Amino acid sequence: MSHRSALQHYHAAASQSTGRIISYYSTSFSWSTRLFTAPIRRDIQALYAVVRIADEIVDGAAAEAHTPDIRALLDGYEEQVVHAADATFHTDPVLHAWAHTQRRCQISEDHLRAFFASMRRDLDPAPHDAASLQSYIHGSAEVIGLICLDIFLVGHNPSEEDKATMADGAQSLGSAFQKVNFLRDLAEDTYWLGRDYLRQLDADTKRQWCAEIRTELARARRAALLLPPSARRGVLAATGLFAELNERIDSASVDELRSRRIRVPTPRKAQILAANLWRKA
Repeated sequence: MSHRSALQHYHAAASQSTGRIISYYSTSFSWSTRLFTAPIRRDIQALYAVVRIADEIVDGAAAEAHTPDIRALLDGYEEQVVHAADATFHTDPVLHAWAHTQRRCQISEDHLRAFFASMRRDLDPAPHDAASLQSYIHGSAEVIGLICLDIFLVGHNPSEEDKATMADGAQSLGSAFQKVNFLRDLAEDTYWLGRDYLRQLDADTKRQWCAEIRTELARARRAALLLPPSARRGVLAATGLFAELNERIDSASVDELRSRRIRVPTPRKAQILAANLWRKA
């Protein structure tokens, strides 16, 4: 086996490890990535894996492992992620896969820094006001949408007008996903993690949130039609899955949100995925 062949084998194994992470933590995202072409799917899986690990650092897994200084752990992981592309081999398979994505897609350091700033905010579970919540959503979700767009557009050269429209759609989609997560995870965030993203949520404010999510998803759906065919179906599938979840949240009471996690049944997920699988590119 040549050195090049050994590296190829290791890279394939590293890429498979990120696919296992996304399939374990999110069936919705995992199913949606199946509609991407293989290079995009690998890059999105690598992005999801590093984001998931950052989430686990701040969302309890690190604390359950009796990590003495979680903030220092997050700071260290940020530097590893930001500078991963500087090395062509990592002993951590997730970072190894991510480094390839970071180099191939020219991921913005500013976007990565904004993401980790929002993760750091989760270590201080003080209630958000409107300004701090918007800043949090930008870092935790909107920039992830922009990173995804960088992945989707590798090898493509859209007009500045189309790129601006797609960037707006990517941010809208990230924002909508995060707001859906706030509502879906209300019980866990409030009672287990001590976080208050949605202050004084009542039936009226829930309806307002769901209406705002609906508007953002519609904007994202229109922008997704400009994406290359290699990415379009997967984005539209993810948009459809979260639109369905948003409607189910809108139909639920606040008491239900505080007591259980609203889900989309697997057969309905399969219907949405199939509809986009046969969508004309």
